[in-house]
Amino acid sequence: MRPSRQTLSITALAALALLLGGCTKLTAANYERLKIGMSYTEVKALFGDPSGCSDLLTVKTCTWGDENRHVTVNFVADQVVLFNGANLK
Repeated sequence: MRPSRQTLSITALAALALLLGGCTKLTAANYERLKIGMSYTEVKALFGDPSGCSDLLTVKTCTWGDENRHVTVNFVADQVVLFNGANLK
């Protein structure tokens, strides 16, 4: 019995989604490139758009990823002053 054309299409789409899901900029290699003094634009070039940012007084805090796997960066005057990450591969 041969699979239907619809089954093959769904399988191909699922495989593509898995491949694209594996393409992330949130890696240990990119984390190692992160340096104190980098601008927000430079950090965004490393990791893409952040999941979210917040401002408190003069500190802008941005997070890439989720609670399980993430990078959090603190900026003052558009420059990295502190950063940390968890569960990067």
